Amino acid sequence: MSTARVIVGLSGGVDSSVAALLLQRQGESIAGLFMQNWDDEGDTDCRAEDDRRDALGIAGRLGIPFHARNFAREYWAGVFEHFIAEYRAGRTPNPDVLCNREIKFKTFLDEARALGAEAIATGHYAQVARRDGRWALLRGADEGKDQSYFLHQLGQEQLSRTLFPIGHLPKPEVRRLAAEAGLPTAAKKDSTGICFIGERDFREFLAQYIPAQPGEIRSVDGAVVGQHAGVWYYTLGQREGLQIGGVRGRAAAPWFVVGKDVATNVLWVDQGGESPYLMSSRLWTETAHWIAGGPPGTSFACTAKTRYRQPDQACEVTLDAQGRLSVAFASPQRAVTPGQSPVLYRGDECLGGAVIARTDAPLETKTPTA
Repeated sequence: MSTARVIVGLSGGVDSSVAALLLQRQGESIAGLFMQNWDDEGDTDCRAEDDRRDALGIAGRLGIPFHARNFAREYWAGVFEHFIAEYRAGRTPNPDVLCNREIKFKTFLDEARALGAEAIATGHYAQVARRDGRWALLRGADEGKDQSYFLHQLGQEQLSRTLFPIGHLPKPEVRRLAAEAGLPTAAKKDSTGICFIGERDFREFLAQYIPAQPGEIRSVDGAVVGQHAGVWYYTLGQREGLQIGGVRGRAAAPWFVVGKDVATNVLWVDQGGESPYLMSSRLWTETAHWIAGGPPGTSFACTAKTRYRQPDQACEVTLDAQGRLSVAFASPQRAVTPGQSPVLYRGDECLGGAVIARTDAPLETKTPTA
C-alpha cells in the first residue's frame, strides 16, 4: 500500500510529468501510476511499453513511488464494447469521454484509494473550483488545449478527489517547466487520436469488428454516384475516402457525407462543405449528465459545443420528464453528429452534457427522392 496522499496518473507524456512535478514542488506527498488500457500486441502505434518506460523514468527522476496497472479488461467492457455497438448502429461515439468516466476517474480512482491515497491528479487541461458549496469543473486556462469537453461526465464525488495541476497553464509553459527540470518527456510529441487504433487506417481497424457490407452511395436527389464498404465506416461531414470520381452532369466540387441509412445500407452525399443537408438548428439527446448533480433549470440559456475545439454556440436548452435535452441553437450548426455530445457551458464553467440522439438536419426528418 502506498503512503502517498495523491496518486498521479503518469501517462508517459509531458503533461502528466509536469503535473507530478508541480505537486511535488508544492510539498504534496505523491506517487505515480501508469495505466495500460489496451493490450498492445505489437500491431499498433500505441507504444504502451514505451509510454510505461517514460512514465517510470519520470517517477525515477522525481524520486517518487511508481505503480503500473493493466486496465485493459475494464476498458474493453466499459468503453470499447460501447464504441463498437455505437458504430454498428450508425452513430459516431466519443471514446475519450467514456474513457474518462469509466477508467481514469472510476477504475483509476478506485485503485488509488485502494493504495491508500485520498486523491488523484492528471495532466488534463481543466480546473476544479469550489462554488456555492459544490464542486465545479472549469475550462483550462489555455483555450486551445482546454479538455473540459472530454470531462463533462464527471460528478461531485470524482471532482472532490481530483487535482488538475496544469489546468491554469498554457501548453508552452508546461513544456518550458519540463525542460527546465530536465524531464525526459519535455520534447515528447503529444499523443493524438484513439490509442487502440494508433496510426492505422480507421476503416481497416473497424472492419476487424464490423465486417464490410458494400452498398450504394447516393446523392441527395437519389442518383447512385458510387459504392461504399459499409455505412458505419463514415461520419457526417466526411470528405476523404469516398472515392467518388467525376460524375456525369455534376460539378467538379467535392462530395461530403450528409446522411447514413443503416437499415438500407445507403450512404447519402452532397456537394459542397456547407450543403444545407449538413445543417441543423436543433438536436435532441439521451438523458443528460449534470456535474452539479442536477440541471440549472428545466429551460435555460447557455452555450454549447457539439464537438471538441468548436467555438461556443449560443443555445436554449429544454429538459423533458426523462431528463433528455432539446437544444435549439441561435444559428445553424454544421455536421451535428448522433453519438457525439453537446457539452454545455456558462462562462468558464462546464455544466454537463448528453449523447446526441437525433437532429433536425434534412435527412433526419424526411427521405430524399428515391
